[in-house]
Amino acid sequence: MTVSAGQHVSGDERKGPLSGLRVVEFAGIGPAPMTAMLLADLGADVIRIDRLQPSGLGIAKPKQFDFLARGRQAVAIDLKRPDGVACALDLVASADGLVEGFRPGVMERLGLGPDACLAVNPRLVYGRVTGWGQDGPLAAAAGHDLNYIALSGALHAIGRAGAPPTPPLNLVGDFGGGGLYLAFGMVCALLASERSGVGQVVDAAMIDGAATLMTSIYGMMGAGLHSEQRGTNILDSGAPYYDVYGCADGEYISIAPIEDKFCAELLARLGLDASTFPDVRDRANWPAARTILTETFARKSRAEWCALLEGTDVCFAPVLSAAEAPHHPHVRARGTFVEIDGAVQPAPGPRFSRTPPALPRSARQSQGDTAELLQRWAIAPERVAALRADGIVR
Repeated sequence: MTVSAGQHVSGDERKGPLSGLRVVEFAGIGPAPMTAMLLADLGADVIRIDRLQPSGLGIAKPKQFDFLARGRQAVAIDLKRPDGVACALDLVASADGLVEGFRPGVMERLGLGPDACLAVNPRLVYGRVTGWGQDGPLAAAAGHDLNYIALSGALHAIGRAGAPPTPPLNLVGDFGGGGLYLAFGMVCALLASERSGVGQVVDAAMIDGAATLMTSIYGMMGAGLHSEQRGTNILDSGAPYYDVYGCADGEYISIAPIEDKFCAELLARLGLDASTFPDVRDRANWPAARTILTETFARKSRAEWCALLEGTDVCFAPVLSAAEAPHHPHVRARGTFVEIDGAVQPAPGPRFSRTPPALPRSARQSQGDTAELLQRWAIAPERVAALRADGIVR
């Protein structure tokens, strides 16, 4: 499969805006590797500390398809032994940032909590991401994305009328309210550290991040413009002009002409008489309008609707599967997806005019020469040899 690389190219001539930053990542699942991937994608030198024995974290897959692990190299260290903790602290001492995603107290019990790490590196930005946060009644409880977005109010708002809340994959908690939230917090703290010479702890909780993503909806609710009843509002499938519709071939298209002028253009292109079409500014007319649109879109295939509506101001797009999306002409032209080690995956982003990043290395390349990697991080060769001989690093 060939996918355009857009502005992303291999080579040292493109290092990314975070080039020169060093980050230590403690291997985990979900949001923490997402944060590390984002930082590495944009040029940070990230070293991942793995466990000596595989933990069974995550879903097993061939290395080159572990996209969240791309762009960095790893070293396995026994953190249950003092010399292993000392080795990790030496890496932290020469880092700008640290990423960890364990339950509260785990890093402290290992001897690698914020106090220990900031003692060896006062400029360090210590980034930690959890579901419930570092404090509060639920801080120590287990959970996953779905639980955190449930408590933030986000999950309740997603779904169709009369149906239960719909899990939106793990995009809102793990990745939007977790990985991205921590990455943003760390870059902010790195700017502050650069100016002050003093580091700090960034506590990114997925419940907080998911709530932040709901800011606009909470504002609409406060103003009485958004109901708590799912599927009755403009953005949650309630409005007939902001939804997906089935086509004659069983595929789907999306329309979102919220503004009157865009709605008028949609009706014109569909051949519907605006003077007799139900006035959608009155919510009482939404069911009738939906019936007409449902019947209309069911008459043609998705490809036929694309030929008629794509690229116009009706706010239209076909609903593409993950297998289809990389091949769309607009997506290809922008290089939204790239091929790395034979695997098609989303490209680094966002775009930078002066410091665009290089293509990340494949996750399959994460296991390099341990001695060379540790020496690059200022660990003396003789010490590396001793750590390897004692079975502390692999």
